[in-house]
Amino acid sequence: MKHVIIGNGPAGVVAAEALRRNDPQADITLIGDEPEAPYSRMAIPYFLTGSIPDQGTHLRKAGDHYERHGIHLRQGRVIRVEPESQTVILEDDTELGYDRLLVASGCYPVRPPIRGIDLPGVHTCWTLADARAIADKAGPGSRVLQIGAGFIGCIIMEALVSRGVRLTIVETGDRMVPRMMTPKAGAMIARWVAQKGVNVNVGSAVTEIATQGDALVATLSNGKAIEADVVICAAGVRPNVGFLAGSGIAVGHGVHVDEFMRTGVKNIFAAGDVTEASGFHTGERELNAIQPAAADQARVAAVNMTGGEARFHGALAINVLDTLGLISTSFGQWWGADGGEGVEQVDEENFRYLSLQFKDDVMVGATSIGWTDHVGSLRGLVQGRMRLGPWKDKLMKDPTQFMTAYLSQTHKVA
Repeated sequence: MKHVIIGNGPAGVVAAEALRRNDPQADITLIGDEPEAPYSRMAIPYFLTGSIPDQGTHLRKAGDHYERHGIHLRQGRVIRVEPESQTVILEDDTELGYDRLLVASGCYPVRPPIRGIDLPGVHTCWTLADARAIADKAGPGSRVLQIGAGFIGCIIMEALVSRGVRLTIVETGDRMVPRMMTPKAGAMIARWVAQKGVNVNVGSAVTEIATQGDALVATLSNGKAIEADVVICAAGVRPNVGFLAGSGIAVGHGVHVDEFMRTGVKNIFAAGDVTEASGFHTGERELNAIQPAAADQARVAAVNMTGGEARFHGALAINVLDTLGLISTSFGQWWGADGGEGVEQVDEENFRYLSLQFKDDVMVGATSIGWTDHVGSLRGLVQGRMRLGPWKDKLMKDPTQFMTAYLSQTHKVA
């Protein structure tokens, strides 16, 4: 059996290893389009801080790992998939045949339609090559402008601050991490970051970037002009699906898959950030680009590619963020459910925040800031779909009792 995997990020690597376990005799090829060993993009900020070298970002540290497991690493960019002949076509016109194909091509960074976005000195922070270029310019005292303050943007921000740069953040949303945090929570994070010396501009957009001598000058929608030595674009990501045009694979925002991680095309599966898979609570297709879900999908796909039967039970949003020392989390439908109820507790002075969201007597989402003790029980309550009964009303009155509520369901504590 010949298995080909497009994408050598976490989903691709996990799938390749699972395929080897499930089919010891299989021919497995893992395709990546960067001249690097398979690595974790989530490790790039640690590279930027100097905490780890290039090799520290590698998903598997042993240099002979893939060879020992009979996984063939292939560098190249896939430009087309041809299901009728069961081949993938690379940019250099190489054709690779497959019996089973896994699309695990992940995402690519968005570059907004801003005049000057392609100037030298404007970088995304998505690849190790990006990180090396940024590290060359973003030293102590250098002026850095970052476009975007989402989850990835905040992780990059942490690394930049550790390098001693003078940092300005521009976020089009009305708060920081708008796709992870409620309005009050996102505003609290912005206030914390500003107190740490970062110049924060929310509700603003960069409209143009130009050169002025050796500097870059960004013009904002509010009329401000900001000089920078380097500009970093962290404006989000989108699933990498362009090469699937004409393949017959159904694509919305991402690749459509069923609970077995099958696409609608015979012998082609998909896993990871490139997919639109069923959501944990809604059961409807949604993008959920988090590594735990990617790994789960990869394992499910591998079982089914080798003739087994495994199901993916839905992606649960799980976000944990350390923003310059302030810990925040969100789980599930943190924004609330249609027809549901919620409770918020805000302590602005001490940077503590808690939001619980319910559908009937089931907690479907939660958001926290400044809570580090027992915060995992919030995830447990959401992921366990526990019927809380009288505890739901108790939590509506005092949400800080979430740990006791969790124990009441898991250990039968009254």
